[in-house]
Amino acid sequence: MLRFSKILAVLLVLLALALAVYAWLLSRKPAPVRAVVAPATNTPAASLQPASHAVVVTAKAVPAGQPIPADALRLTQLPINPAGAFGDPSEVVGRVPVLDLGEGTPVVEGQLSTGLALKLAEGERALAVRVDEVIGVGNRVVPGDYVDVFFALKADGRDIARSQSRLLVARRRVLAFGPLSVDGAATQADAPPASGRVRSSAASGARADAARTAVLAVPVEDVNRLVLAEGSGRLMLALRHPADTAEPDPALFADLPPALQPLAVRGAAGRLPLAGIDRAQGGLAMEDLATGGRPLRRVAAAPAEGRAGRPAPTGIEVEVIRGERRETLRY
Repeated sequence: MLRFSKILAVLLVLLALALAVYAWLLSRKPAPVRAVVAPATNTPAASLQPASHAVVVTAKAVPAGQPIPADALRLTQLPINPAGAFGDPSEVVGRVPVLDLGEGTPVVEGQLSTGLALKLAEGERALAVRVDEVIGVGNRVVPGDYVDVFFALKADGRDIARSQSRLLVARRRVLAFGPLSVDGAATQADAPPASGRVRSSAASGARADAARTAVLAVPVEDVNRLVLAEGSGRLMLALRHPADTAEPDPALFADLPPALQPLAVRGAAGRLPLAGIDRAQGGLAMEDLATGGRPLRRVAAAPAEGRAGRPAPTGIEVEVIRGERRETLRY
């Protein structure tokens, strides 16, 4: 009986081993692949083609620095949509490319002029002037404001009578003040975003305290005034209400003569009038800026004859003696 039990145990062990081998073989056999038949559809073959995008491209060569005309653009289908591309030609008409564009070139934002220059009107120039907390109205000026620029000139420490202060240019738009700009671009990494003009923000106030320059939009013919005045005197910005459009009447004051004399008009006694960029080219002398075009050593009109053939005095005459130097001033 004991011998029979041992034989049965050996058979059971062999059967267990056989079953284990069979299970291992089954696990290595790949599973059958079931064929999946896609349902029939009525989709046209054209839908299987790659997607295309409507992109604005140049219809002809466009030179850099020239506004893009409408006839130089066309809309075409491309298999890709370049970053910064346009889908409507009207968004590109009038924009200025910074490089030459050949025919068929996709127009993207990075190829077009951007920045503060696009905020200037025709005939204006962006001019930076030095500011501090006093000149900049206690750092309460923000881009988009309008300011009057006053000019203070002091001849020297002893000649107080010839010191003066007056309005230099009126109602000039502020394009940038310190790190802030009307185009939203910050000149410093910690500048606040351009989404709001928050005057009460402590963070924006702290950054405004660091302002050292203000960029103004100035007519080109007035740039010489600001350049001379800042180099020889002191400028002051006066903040004004944006709805206040009052400006001085130029007809009430004599026009300052240019530093470069214009050519005489043929067949006439006068000279060619200067305006705009020609006026800026003519320049301005500091003496004329300080005296209103009437130098202190000469009288604009020929004086009348007085007693003993001497010219009759016009206005007030003051003789200034400085050591061996004598100077007669007429007012």
